[in-house]
Amino acid sequence: MRLILLGAPGAGKGSQAARLGRKHGVPHISTGDMFRDAFEKKTDIGIRAHGYWGQGELVPDDVTCSMVEERLESGDCSSGFIFDGFPRTIAQAEMLTAAMERLGIEVDAVIQMNVSRETILQRLTGRRVCERCGANFHVKNLPPAKPGVCDYCGGGLVRRPDDERDTILNRLRVYEERTAPLVDYYRRTGKLVDIDADKSVDENLEEITAILEARS
Repeated sequence: MRLILLGAPGAGKGSQAARLGRKHGVPHISTGDMFRDAFEKKTDIGIRAHGYWGQGELVPDDVTCSMVEERLESGDCSSGFIFDGFPRTIAQAEMLTAAMERLGIEVDAVIQMNVSRETILQRLTGRRVCERCGANFHVKNLPPAKPGVCDYCGGGLVRRPDDERDTILNRLRVYEERTAPLVDYYRRTGKLVDIDADKSVDENLEEITAILEARS
C-alpha cells in the first residue's frame, strides 16, 4: 500500500495513518513527527524547521523534500508507506512524483479528507499526543483508557504547541493558501478520492479501507 492522506490540520490524517499503518504493516510517515524528532535531537534541520512550524508556517520545500526522499529509500518502505502531512505544496508533490518514478513505484490512492472548520477547532484544541511514541488521542473523541497516559506505550499525553487556537487559525490560513491546490493536482492524476471526514474515527477508517480494497 502506498497512500497519501490530504486534508486540513485536524482532518484526522494522523489517526487514520497510524491505524492503517499498524493494520497493513507499513510505515506511517509524518513530516511533522520527523521535524519534531529532529528538533528534540537539536539537529540543524530540526532547529531550522522549528522556526516555521512552531508558528504554523510551512517548512521550506528544500528542507522537507530532502528529508522525505531519504526516508523513502529506507528498507521499511519497500512494502509501502502512508504519507501524513506530505506533500503540502505543488513543488513537494512534483518532487515526490519524481522520486517515486526513480524508485519505480507509484501511489495507489490519494484520500482527500474534507472537514468543517468547527470540527477542526474542536478536534485540535482537545487533541493530546504521546510524548514518547507520538500516538494521537482526544479528550472527548478518542480518550485514553487512563487519563493522561498513552494506551500503547504508557508515555505521558501532552498538548502540542501548534494546537493552541491562534496557531490553529494561522495553520488553516496557510493550508487554504498553499496546500489546498494539491487537490486539483492529484485529481488530474485520477488517484484522488474525497471523503467526508466530519464523521468518527472508526467511520472514517471503514470508508478509507473500503476505498483501498476497491482499488487493490
